[in-house]
Amino acid sequence: MKVLWLQSGGCGGCTQSLLCAEPRSLFDELRSAGIEFVWHPALSEASGPEALAILEACASGEQPFDVLCIEGAMMRGPHGTGKFHLMSGDGRPLTEWVMRLATHARWVFAIGSCTAFGGLSAATPGNPLEACGLQYDEATPGGLLGASFRSQGDLPVVNIAGCPTHPGWVVDTLQKLAFEGLTAEDLDPLGRPRLYADQLVHHGCPRNEFYEFKASAEKHADLGCLMENLGCKGTQVHADCNTRPWNGNNSCIKGGFACVGCTEPGFETPGHAFLETPKLAGIPLGLPADMPKAWFVALAALSKSATPARVRENAVADHTVIVPALHKPNGRKSSR
Repeated sequence: MKVLWLQSGGCGGCTQSLLCAEPRSLFDELRSAGIEFVWHPALSEASGPEALAILEACASGEQPFDVLCIEGAMMRGPHGTGKFHLMSGDGRPLTEWVMRLATHARWVFAIGSCTAFGGLSAATPGNPLEACGLQYDEATPGGLLGASFRSQGDLPVVNIAGCPTHPGWVVDTLQKLAFEGLTAEDLDPLGRPRLYADQLVHHGCPRNEFYEFKASAEKHADLGCLMENLGCKGTQVHADCNTRPWNGNNSCIKGGFACVGCTEPGFETPGHAFLETPKLAGIPLGLPADMPKAWFVALAALSKSATPARVRENAVADHTVIVPALHKPNGRKSSR
């Protein structure tokens, strides 16, 4: 399976993340699945005229390829010309190249939230770059290729969203395509692979005990739940970050940072500071997915009334102050 990869308006962070694929190296993992790059701007030897010749052969249909991966937002400005981002050494807008290549691709992958929904490139007030995703403008279908676009494999754009995207999401999706194929049923309503988007960041969160008792952190160094005061959106965001650790070990929350919802459209413009939880009458506006407000208020009140002293004290400390009590085999608690 041959993959052609281009980078558009972004930081290149998704490629940097991809290189951290584990447990085997990226190239061993792809090679074992019969996947190879036709060209990648950071990983291929070809550059300059040689690289342009490869791209032209693919865009004209002369050189077959299977998957078109685009990393970075589509820069349509100024005034729809695409001239804010020209292909180096060629002078044509990258948007033009992407549209030509997409017509010959069996599948089109948007790598990262910038390519999927516009992301940070679209966050400037008024969006003077006219940045958008391949098939979405934030959560609105459309984007560069249009809402009705279907690749030769009869799929919409596969949105492997994230900022950056997890290397496992890219590798697993490519491998699933290579070994089993992809169908519309494998994608969620926003075109994200369900292999990671059918889960919430909240699943496997290392702070779940604090969440259950609504024992909240008050400052960034605290161990408690980050949802109530510090902007964490893990209960609403679709990703498996805490059950599929980054670099085999970590996640934003495990590292002490609130989930800002980077796999969701529009995460970059929440309307408030990232590490702040907007509230109405003391109730967070962003409630957990599928939970009515009345249920949350009732559950929170009950949970807080039953919070163990250990959980309550540890929640507002930067280290474990009270460790879990020991229990004797007969069930009686021992003193410590």
